[in-house]
Amino acid sequence: MLQRSLNRTSHAIRSVSTRALRRSWVPISPTSDFSIHNLPLGIFSRHSDVGRKVVGAALGDIVIDLRALASLGYLDAIGVEKDMFQQDVLNPLMGMGKAGCRRLRSRLQELFDSENQELQSKVELHQEVLVPMGAIDLHMPVKVGDYTDFYSSEQHATNVGSMFRDPKNALLPNWKHIPVGYHGRASSIVPSGVPIQRPKGQQLPKDGEPPIFGACKLLDFELEMAFVTFDGKPLGDSISTAEAEDFIFGLVLFNDWSARDIQKWEYVPLGPFLSKNFGSSISPWVVSLDALDPFRISGPKQDPEPFPYLKYQGNKTYDINLEVDIVTPGGMTQTVCKSNFKHMYWNMVQQLAHHTINGCNIRAGDMLASGTISGPSPDSYGSMLELSWRGTKPVPMPDGTERKFILDGDTVVMRGQAEKDGVRVGFGEVRTEVLPARD
Repeated sequence: MLQRSLNRTSHAIRSVSTRALRRSWVPISPTSDFSIHNLPLGIFSRHSDVGRKVVGAALGDIVIDLRALASLGYLDAIGVEKDMFQQDVLNPLMGMGKAGCRRLRSRLQELFDSENQELQSKVELHQEVLVPMGAIDLHMPVKVGDYTDFYSSEQHATNVGSMFRDPKNALLPNWKHIPVGYHGRASSIVPSGVPIQRPKGQQLPKDGEPPIFGACKLLDFELEMAFVTFDGKPLGDSISTAEAEDFIFGLVLFNDWSARDIQKWEYVPLGPFLSKNFGSSISPWVVSLDALDPFRISGPKQDPEPFPYLKYQGNKTYDINLEVDIVTPGGMTQTVCKSNFKHMYWNMVQQLAHHTINGCNIRAGDMLASGTISGPSPDSYGSMLELSWRGTKPVPMPDGTERKFILDGDTVVMRGQAEKDGVRVGFGEVRTEVLPARD
């Protein structure tokens, strides 16, 4: 009986992309990131029940309490244990795999469709299941086991290479052959709203002189996106580009904070260390690949032709608008960057295939970041290093000040959304204030 129910649900999932636009009985603004076509997952706690973290899904200006929904029996048909929704991270839920998470999203779309009366007519249950965004706190959605940062925007790599090397040979010889990446620090990844302390470290202000120690003077953001993985294959096995999407749980916005002056001194020969590991910030809602399916587009032509293990079929690039604001300590806001996730040379399936081609195993909750996302025009560059062109072109702020890099008291806000044919899917925001370095 249960298996027949799951089969019917799977059929509904396959049909969802072809049905007419859904409307929810929950009022949703047309400009909301969290339409019924999205339903991203996250971890929240109610102000009225401090300390109790549970799984939720965002819908307009409310959060669906999946713990409450499951306890009332509304999720019985998808074959998920109720205690999955009483966890303080999404990792146990990821154990359902791609198919299980699809069943969950499909069931939520069904329940909150304007034509469905199952819950809509039970007004007495709404307060238990539906929680206003203003009455909750959001938390870190996943326990990140391992974190990898890629370097996959050709424009960003070209800009950086032009600044620090020969503009005519900005890309290193390996760049168009492999999705370059490095292993980062997972413990310092924090959710939106958690401030970042200005880091300290060694710097070399002038070539030929001794290094100094002190607070970073060239603090920068990096506009990125990151995907979270399901459990992968056993150690020794690799994941092909054809299989890769089955191992991707969803995406978040990712601010990979960088201390440029510390990085300059330390990165040879093993790459960045203290200049990166002090903090990265993510948006709290995890958006599924299924929700982003309408926004697939073809990627750039890759020349030279990739090795066979990096070749792929179909559209694996996504048209997602991205922007970055700097909010001054006085509260004035300046949009400094408007970019797009489509400005990536190497896509996610290639990144995951390359990451595992040597038999490296991935686990549920691993996070793989895109690298800085820079577009072709100066206003689409995804870091202050590029926007101010190494500090030579200060960015004006509405209060009359300028920014070459990020100052103490500044708040960096990143947003992302995709929209097409009446369907809008967004990520909310990742908002982070910069605090002074500690004594």
